[in-house]
Amino acid sequence: MDMRNKTAPYYLLVFLFVTVSGHRAIAQDYYSSTYQYKPVSLGITFAPNMAWMRHGDAGGYQNTPKLGFAYGLLADFAFTENYYFATGLLINTLNSDVEYADPTINAVAGTDLTKNYRLQYAEIPLAVKLKSTMRYFRSYYGQFGFTGGVKLNAKEKGAGNTTRTSMGDDADFFRLALLIGGGVEWQLDHNMVMVTGLSFNNGFTRSIQDGEPRNSYVAFNFGIFF
Repeated sequence: MDMRNKTAPYYLLVFLFVTVSGHRAIAQDYYSSTYQYKPVSLGITFAPNMAWMRHGDAGGYQNTPKLGFAYGLLADFAFTENYYFATGLLINTLNSDVEYADPTINAVAGTDLTKNYRLQYAEIPLAVKLKSTMRYFRSYYGQFGFTGGVKLNAKEKGAGNTTRTSMGDDADFFRLALLIGGGVEWQLDHNMVMVTGLSFNNGFTRSIQDGEPRNSYVAFNFGIFF
């Protein structure tokens, strides 16, 4: 028998072994893949929010939450694989409706005033971010910290009006708030991560002079890290 015919089955067995082992390694990597964390991650975000005013002990105010949104840049700086410092730069628009008694007349049913406020800030979040180890192409995170912002624009509109007017100095220039949130990070490939989550931002500085309310909001956070 030709020597080549004798060795052919051995080559075939080696080829099958390598093929099966390769597929097994790929399948194992797919279902239990982990990735090395990056020391610095930069990304972009878009975050719809639901905002409202909080008047505290001041009576006679009724607040209605309204939709707004934020967009901007995100940055995560790693201490270790599971601990990060999270920051960024966001342009945040907060809308809310406030109904209160007209101070120029006696309280009569049907004489309440309703105003819509649109406040826009440039904000920088400063938070500690805790992440689980990446498994099955996802990890879970929670974060806690603060946001500091400066007013970019502030306008109000009364009921029945079609145009907004600038609030000027009636809206405070600085905004400080407490931030807490969490969510899931999804590994799209080795260099791209999608972020989904919820956060609560609780303002503790006055937003406008009339009634001295604080504004807070809940946001759905969507972002992409590159």
